Amino acid sequence: MPKIMKSLNSISRCQSIYRAEQLPCDLCACHHTFVLAICRNPGRSQEELSRDICLNKSTVARTLTQLEERGYVLRIPNPNDKRQLLIYPTNKMQSILPEIRSITSKWNDLISDGISPEEMAVFESVLHRMEQSARMLVQSGEGINKK
Repeated sequence: MPKIMKSLNSISRCQSIYRAEQLPCDLCACHHTFVLAICRNPGRSQEELSRDICLNKSTVARTLTQLEERGYVLRIPNPNDKRQLLIYPTNKMQSILPEIRSITSKWNDLISDGISPEEMAVFESVLHRMEQSARMLVQSGEGINKK
């Protein structure tokens, strides 16, 4: 298993470098995930976004502040719970969404070149199952030593 995680981490770091070179100049590589997640499900809370993209709440809050300052998101108090902020994409974010999707698609095509559709289907299935297991472990707190 350690080799799998090392490879996945390496691919992720390489993807960050690739995205940083491709994204519009006022976005960072880490913003890519936020754009896709916010546009996929606008109007959810910061906490829900945090769970969806598997980042801690403070990192999500800091990144959303950056995106808000750059005009990409609106944070609006939830009318049912004023302590909760709901996240919405602005027109500026919606306008870059096709470019973000294109960058993602091109990256996926580049790194999977030479891999048969059958191999990709098996790989994606196994990877999805591993992701689900990881999410369940984190959500349940199982195997996590609390300090």
